[in-house]
Amino acid sequence: MADLSTLNAPQRQAVLHGAGPLVVFAGAGSGKTRVITYRVANLVDEHGVAPWRILAVTFTNKAAAEMRERCGKLLPSGAQDLWVGTFHATCARLLRRYSEVIGIKRDFVIYDDADSRAMVTRVLRDLRLDEKRYEPKQVLGRIHRAKQEAIGPDKFAVHDSFTEIVHRIYQTYDERMKRSGALDFDDLIFRLVEALEKNESLRAEMDRRFSHVLVDEFQDTNHVQLRLVRVLADRHRNLCVVGDDDQSIYRWRGADRRNILDFRKAFPDATVVKLEQNYRSSARILRAAMSVVTRNVEREPKELWTENAEGAKVAAIRCDDERDEARIMVQHVRTALSEGRRLSDVALFYRIHAQSRVFEEALRAANIPYRVVGGVRFYDRAEVKDVLAYLRLVHNPDDDVSLLRVINVPARGIGKSTIDRVLDDAARAGSSTWDAIRRVIDDPAQPSATRKKLLAFLELVERLRARSSNGEGPAALVQAVLDETSYSRQLEDEDTPEADARLENLRELVGSIQDFVGDAEEPTLASFLELVTLETDADRQTEGDRLTLMTVHAAKGLEFPVVIVAGLEERMFPYRGVDYDDDPEEMEEERRLAYVAFTRAREKLVLTYARQRRVFGQLRWDLRSRFVDEIPPDVLHEIGGAASRPTWIAERGDDSYGDEPGGYLRRPFEAIAVASAAAVSHGESYVDRSDGDIVDEAGLHRGMRVRHSKFGVGLVQGVSGDLPSKITVAFPGWGTKQILARFLEPL
Repeated sequence: MADLSTLNAPQRQAVLHGAGPLVVFAGAGSGKTRVITYRVANLVDEHGVAPWRILAVTFTNKAAAEMRERCGKLLPSGAQDLWVGTFHATCARLLRRYSEVIGIKRDFVIYDDADSRAMVTRVLRDLRLDEKRYEPKQVLGRIHRAKQEAIGPDKFAVHDSFTEIVHRIYQTYDERMKRSGALDFDDLIFRLVEALEKNESLRAEMDRRFSHVLVDEFQDTNHVQLRLVRVLADRHRNLCVVGDDDQSIYRWRGADRRNILDFRKAFPDATVVKLEQNYRSSARILRAAMSVVTRNVEREPKELWTENAEGAKVAAIRCDDERDEARIMVQHVRTALSEGRRLSDVALFYRIHAQSRVFEEALRAANIPYRVVGGVRFYDRAEVKDVLAYLRLVHNPDDDVSLLRVINVPARGIGKSTIDRVLDDAARAGSSTWDAIRRVIDDPAQPSATRKKLLAFLELVERLRARSSNGEGPAALVQAVLDETSYSRQLEDEDTPEADARLENLRELVGSIQDFVGDAEEPTLASFLELVTLETDADRQTEGDRLTLMTVHAAKGLEFPVVIVAGLEERMFPYRGVDYDDDPEEMEEERRLAYVAFTRAREKLVLTYARQRRVFGQLRWDLRSRFVDEIPPDVLHEIGGAASRPTWIAERGDDSYGDEPGGYLRRPFEAIAVASAAAVSHGESYVDRSDGDIVDEAGLHRGMRVRHSKFGVGLVQGVSGDLPSKITVAFPGWGTKQILARFLEPL
């Protein structure tokens, strides 16, 4: 029986809650995982709920593993029967179990983002659409968003010529995925929700299977995940959701914090518990974080507090530029080491990936080991994906994306013209590429050399499939792939450092499969392929003592004794790829990001900002972030002078800096325009909004959203008065561009 004496009063209230809906608002570091696991144990021990009737879902494999481990300690005899996993892994498990009822292949393969883009690219080719105008990543993003809203191709709304084309692509993509026996990440949840909402008998089966549903990080759920949770708990209503609206930072990928804020509207009888005692951070760090996030308007009222010591003040360091910032970061890392800390105790956060380059250069120069979270995933490396593609073909030969990846890897003389011939046959017949290969081989009108090469490839895959059918496990199969395809031998023959590195990765792959076979409950090829596809960057562990570099988005759920947050300037953090002054939702999310960043630190928090910074090739002078200025003076230790006041403001005698609470300009883009003349000598361009009310001949005006074929969607910042009009547009990730009006599509 779990010992509840270690819980504080609100934690105990949540754990002891009986039947009916429960929402737990759990502030950063307040012990939410502890509450979930103790509640699961209490349901089993005190309420007699069978472990197999409890479903607990979260967002990362790492979080799910931690939850399973803690439950195992509290329920040594029943934890193995609990359903604990990520949304995607849980749905994949249910889809396979009820595949016949749902109408899908039980041996479906799961496509990651790269595989899905490859399928979209093939669809564009078959529909004879321009990849530059309909960029696969952008189109796939539209399809993903539709599925996150539980919208299939039959209900996809068409508003204009662009969405009409996307609709055609979506329909064809969906048909090809079904033909290939493949599901993408969003399908895993969408297809299950679709089946549950349509099939009464399947819903009844879920009611018999699960009597309690617990959801972690509920603020990160999107619309289709919300529908899944609600349909699973519709009859018994024993739904417990745990989360923190202040840590909702994934709006850009569909997460909707209203799901937790509005929980009581959907369940008026829900019990509400707030966990406000923080066990992680020092008192000063916590006050710094709360000073930023409590300025948000749309949030659940809560005030975090701690019994931890005051701790060191939050350091705010002014740097000359990004290289000076990197040098100072190295100094702080060395200081931490001199204090007896390990490199793994220190983390560096930044707002966008582009900031990492200068830091990496400084760390390499200082010979400090580091890892970048968000780099190339092990299973995304070319040679690893090649071998995995063979394994997926062994599992499901109708997997077109995998087949096309390896049909000529290693090179076996099957060129583009042959592949085009096969694809044309598949398109005419409406079949998989695998079946098309068979037809081309059997067609005497085809060149004999072509048929011979295709037959050799088909027989190779069939031999591997026969080994799998005869009971060979995934470890033996991967070695068979390396041997029979001559993949390893070709790399050995290359005898280059690059080939040696690729061979090392393949050996690591063999080792990872051996580890999987030793640890997995079901060490099958299908379960291994599912595991590696659903692994996220946050789930990876890196050996050795290394400094961690990552974006703030990637840092959620982690904690470190020492945290350095870089780039605390207006337009960088809060980030402004476009002007968000008129979009309070965006600014509130930036505040939540700062709150997440600050509360990852346990003992020391260091904030850096630069007087000037080169970003995407442009030299910028920005004011210090409002997030630094909002920290109470008794919490902040300033190093390198007071608020970073750009020299061009001082030179013109402008006293506007600091006029408002927090010491920042409400609309810093207007101040940037003042500096444009001084910047001409540097060859830099700035947004001048003086002509912002001009409307061009195509009806474009400031504040309008537009699409460009290369840069995507942006916000019009200004319109020139001459003809043809030159439109100044801010594109997220690309910066500000001047583009002729005819190359822009109004939205």
